[in-house]
Amino acid sequence: MSSNRFILTLRCPDARGIIHAISGALLELEGNVFEQAQYTNESTGVFVMRTRFEANTTDVEVVRARLEAATAHFSPTITLRTENDLPRILIMVSQYDHCLVDLLYRQSHGEIAMDVPVIVSNHEACRVIAEQYDIPFMYVPVASGVEGSKAAAESRVREIIEEYRIDAVVLARYMQILSDDLCRDLEGRVINIHHSFLPGFKGARPYHQAYDRGVKLIGATAHFVTADLDEGPIIEQDVERVEHHQTAEDLAQIGRDVERVVLARAVKLFAEDRVLLDGQRTVVFS
Repeated sequence: MSSNRFILTLRCPDARGIIHAISGALLELEGNVFEQAQYTNESTGVFVMRTRFEANTTDVEVVRARLEAATAHFSPTITLRTENDLPRILIMVSQYDHCLVDLLYRQSHGEIAMDVPVIVSNHEACRVIAEQYDIPFMYVPVASGVEGSKAAAESRVREIIEEYRIDAVVLARYMQILSDDLCRDLEGRVINIHHSFLPGFKGARPYHQAYDRGVKLIGATAHFVTADLDEGPIIEQDVERVEHHQTAEDLAQIGRDVERVVLARAVKLFAEDRVLLDGQRTVVFS
């Protein structure tokens, strides 16, 4: 992957001349655009865009300075990285390992362009999987009903995030609710897979809830984590048809397959800078 290829995202109030300003800056950098996607939310007046391009330099700060100078009067929020500067993703998991295994397989085979420098779990069950992929495994227990245990665990997670220079966190069936403070501090940087097609069947045992209601479609939802449980901006969803003769355990098995696929899609989109926040919604440049 060439080191003079970059990925730019931009978010700002919509105005005339934004694309012209970006194009002018890229022209000065002898740039060549490979991908360009943009969207204006007419109800909020917010403009977002993603551009993948090459330039006449490998210095990301030179490119950043030129783009920021050209767009400063639009007061944008800009992200910029070289294409080979992969996001560093912390995966957190409890005991269900299907999503973890799927993500590591896809990453190791080049299907998801990310680095996974560390795995954190509140159980020891997945240590062997981390060892198979030669990834450090951090056991951070959370003792149920013990005062201060959760706060201590989150403090350790914060240390790990800093130590490993983590860009984002993926909750691959991590069965602990993050504190409001941690959710706020990591806003837009934590992806969760919920084993239900939100906003229905929140909380525990969603497949049993679905079975009791006789649903004909079950699904999974990947979303950004916020302080409001299972209410964060949705990144990806999918459903699978089920029939009356299938048991709750059958639905759970089908659901695990959907979870794997939905979370992998969401992480891949995020790792490629294709997911931009727009209030409580997301813009996904697929």
